[in-house]
Amino acid sequence: MLAFIEFVLFMLASVVTAFAALGRAHWTLDRPEVLRAISFGVVLSLSMVAMGLYHPRQRAALAGILVRVVAGAMAGGAVVGLVSYLVPFVRTDRSVLAGSLVLSVILVAVTRTIFDRMTDENMFRRRVLVLGAGRRAESISMLRRRSDLRDFLVVGFVAIEGEQPSVPRERIIELGGTLLECCRANAVDEIVVAMDDRRRSFPVHELLECRVSGIDITELVDFLERETGKVRLDVVNPSWIIFSPGFNRGPWRAFASRMLDVLASLAILALTWPVMLLTALAIKLEDGLRSPVLYRQSRVGLEGRCFQVLKFRSMRVDAERHGAQWATKRDPRVSRVGVVIRKTRIDELPQILNVLKGDMRFVGPRPERPEFVASFEERIPYYRERHFVKPGITGWAQLCYPYGASEQDAALKLEYDLYYVKNRNLLFDVMILLQTVEVVLWGKGGR
Repeated sequence: MLAFIEFVLFMLASVVTAFAALGRAHWTLDRPEVLRAISFGVVLSLSMVAMGLYHPRQRAALAGILVRVVAGAMAGGAVVGLVSYLVPFVRTDRSVLAGSLVLSVILVAVTRTIFDRMTDENMFRRRVLVLGAGRRAESISMLRRRSDLRDFLVVGFVAIEGEQPSVPRERIIELGGTLLECCRANAVDEIVVAMDDRRRSFPVHELLECRVSGIDITELVDFLERETGKVRLDVVNPSWIIFSPGFNRGPWRAFASRMLDVLASLAILALTWPVMLLTALAIKLEDGLRSPVLYRQSRVGLEGRCFQVLKFRSMRVDAERHGAQWATKRDPRVSRVGVVIRKTRIDELPQILNVLKGDMRFVGPRPERPEFVASFEERIPYYRERHFVKPGITGWAQLCYPYGASEQDAALKLEYDLYYVKNRNLLFDVMILLQTVEVVLWGKGGR
């Protein structure tokens, strides 16, 4: 809703500013003006996406949101200026562009403030009834993060005969009639089937009655995947992975992904080569002219094959003389230059060469070291399935989970990686790339 409203406001700001600047005598709403307004709206909307302003896990307060709006407008203005220079047909006067950006910031700031103060979150939530009150149903009652609870409201849990309740007693609903009557009495939109044992007391007829009455029926695993943006390892089973839609590979998908990787790599290389050159000089100045600039490390890639990943060296040359180990917060092995380039993710830029070579993609699960992978595959179920796709410089897990430095973190990040592997497509990849900008600008998760 916000994305659509603000897209319209961006176009409106472009039209109003052009009218005010040129005057009624010289201004007409012709085809070029419409194209300028649409292109301005598209670029500004994508910039706001890049600032994380439409991300369901955005936790910034109103002040932080407004800072991101300004940053998004500045970034979008730079892109519009570049497009105007390269495509004369949609060229925008500098004063009109500046006025459009200022008006856009004002309109969005007012919209966001009103939305924040007046919107009741419950009006957008689906009312959910959970069929079951045992161990599997507990996975819903244990959801605590605001981002996970954004889209639904649990009306209650229906206990099944013979099932040991694991959810709070006060959240259990006594039917007192049929399941359909209970749903109508509580204005239920969706039933989530979360029974521990379906072999007994499975209410087939009642669920069919609810389904044909317009109430959605959803499996627990599918529900949690949809609402949390990850595949929950504690409730998933092999048959779900085998029969679930997704996890697709095909020639068209591979071709589209490769084109995105090559084009994005060349574009970022053209924009960041001065930064990469300055980083190399800074590393040489700190550690001496004979010190290596790049760090090569073996990582596990597609189908378990190893390759050499490239990074700017951010630690001492002898950082791993005692063997492989996790990076820690305020790691003493990190150099002064390394602190900066790790926080800003500049150390990852040489991996563009890995992408061009074909060992990696821009978007995918982060590649891990063979020493860690061997242990994870033994202890973490379904860990091997993340190697179903090429590893990436950035990924869904990097947007949704902070830096991981333990086996427990690896298991939690795997839930997001499996979600990506199951649902990946070109649009999802583009959205992840755009939202990575926020991670870099605000230094989220770097160590």
